[in-house]
Amino acid sequence: MELGMIGLGKMGGNMTRRLLRGGHRVVAHDRIGARTQEMMEEGAEAAFSLEELVGKLTPPRVVWTMLPAGDVTESAIEALLPLLSKGDVIVDGGNSNYTDTLRRGARLREHGLHLVDVGTSGGIWGLSEGYSMMIGGEKAVVERLRPIFVTLAPAPDKGWGYVGPAGAGHFVKMVHNGIEYGVMQAYAEGFEILRAKEGFDLDLHQIAEIWRYGSVIRSWLLGLIAVVLEEDQDLSDIKGWVADSGEGRWMVAEAINLDVPAPVITMSLLMRFVSRQEGSYAAKLLAAMRKGFGGHVVRGEA
Repeated sequence: MELGMIGLGKMGGNMTRRLLRGGHRVVAHDRIGARTQEMMEEGAEAAFSLEELVGKLTPPRVVWTMLPAGDVTESAIEALLPLLSKGDVIVDGGNSNYTDTLRRGARLREHGLHLVDVGTSGGIWGLSEGYSMMIGGEKAVVERLRPIFVTLAPAPDKGWGYVGPAGAGHFVKMVHNGIEYGVMQAYAEGFEILRAKEGFDLDLHQIAEIWRYGSVIRSWLLGLIAVVLEEDQDLSDIKGWVADSGEGRWMVAEAINLDVPAPVITMSLLMRFVSRQEGSYAAKLLAAMRKGFGGHVVRGEA
């Protein structure tokens, strides 16, 4: 099967490589020409403009975008609209807000085009392990793209599936990422408690390895923790500043709108904000209040 791939960053590039290895014809384009050239050297057909990419595909075309959420994806879709023909498909594999996807899907339908939203998980490991894909769109169109999903997935019948109409794929991925926030926060807190316990001389890498096999909390994330701790248990080269992609914020807002309590996910999002504060004013104020009502020592005082 053939498709155009727009966006050849880490994930987009690796997805292109996996598709090429699966025997698909891929026309690749990135605004950074060197990335396009690299994919050409690995077997893709290069396109140095959207017009060239669309011109090299056979109708009905499939154009897959792997771009950052927001304006970048919006601009790419708007630029593709006048270039595509009735029956063509745009696949958004990035982490778009599902409300944007609903709006874009309606806009594409006005032009006789189809939008398929693919919530994609797998990160840099997807090339070797396959990608988990939560897919939204018209069911018949998704079925037509089955050969692409089978190639990208961990197995033909595992790790991917149709979850509902356009917007559903990105909605499910948003919830997936919210859960990820909570799981990561729990691991981080647990290992901090282990590290703080004096007297036992605990080997955190050993404990991570023990938990990886047979334990009810074993997971891929725990495996990543084990690798990091094997190299340096003090994490001396890592600054405790944690970014967020935006999906955690969207999920917390959605939970509020749906009247669904999500305290763990909400707090894990807030803890990411805490990680970015040096000398948190709130922490200072908490210390001042503790001194005020209980006479507790405030660090930094003479």
